Amino acid sequence: MQQKHSKYLKWFAVAATIGMLLILLGGALVTKTDSGLGCGRNWPDCNGSLIPKVITTEVLIEFSHRVVTGAVSIFILILTVWTWRSLGHIREVKFLGFLAMFFLIAQALIGAAQVLWGQGDFILALHFGISLISFAAVLLLTLIVFEVDTKFDADRIYIGDKLKWHTIGVTLYSYIVVYTGALVRHTEASLVCPDWPFCRNDEPFAIPYNMYEWVQMGHRFAVLLIFIWIAYITWHVVKNYSNQRVIYWGWITAFVIVCLQVVAGMLVVLLKLQLFVALMHSLLISLLFGLLCYMILLVSRSK
Repeated sequence: MQQKHSKYLKWFAVAATIGMLLILLGGALVTKTDSGLGCGRNWPDCNGSLIPKVITTEVLIEFSHRVVTGAVSIFILILTVWTWRSLGHIREVKFLGFLAMFFLIAQALIGAAQVLWGQGDFILALHFGISLISFAAVLLLTLIVFEVDTKFDADRIYIGDKLKWHTIGVTLYSYIVVYTGALVRHTEASLVCPDWPFCRNDEPFAIPYNMYEWVQMGHRFAVLLIFIWIAYITWHVVKNYSNQRVIYWGWITAFVIVCLQVVAGMLVVLLKLQLFVALMHSLLISLLFGLLCYMILLVSRSK
């Protein structure tokens, strides 16, 4: 019976994690298609009714995002209670459940405030980052659920001080990268620079002309730093941690994701904000942040 119970919990945890990804991508889609006021200045109703009477593209995108957020919120609540009851003896479970619910509610309230009263671009950029913390907490809960009956060495690891501090530092810094990327979207600075990697390749060292170019080039510089940092950490891990699979493959995966993230960012510019590529850009940074948070969890377990 316990094994069946565990199987159902695994499936539910995976569904909740996918649901959180849909919330993240749905929020990015709302921003990229400028559908934030698809339901007017109304919340939680849409244009004065519980179910919109007139369906436009903007209404469909915004209303679907609200429905998915509401449904997934129920999933996260159930997952939190279920893991507390089944795996509450594992020290991280209750804290992660609290984080998932708290930041999920926080992002919903910020979204509602934007609809009802409007917010500045610098405040709105926090919305994606707050959702990302909730996603990371749900992802970590899911990984813990899968750890329980496996022989993976995630609870028998040793991480040296050098890797510990680099892991903490790059994870905190990744949140800054996320914020600068969200700021690029909300200030509509995605295509202010026509070239890549420089704003204008014929003037590679020209100072940005306006705030939008500063935002765009600031984000590119932040991405360059995190790429170099993760590349260095991966080299260090390959050299010193080949006998610890979860550390070894975790950082190799992180390096692959950050490489894909750089390529996706380049394609966003060169393909003029093609929607699929832009959403992949958001998906990759979400996965990278979630993986880095798992590395933090492993640091906390290091003997």
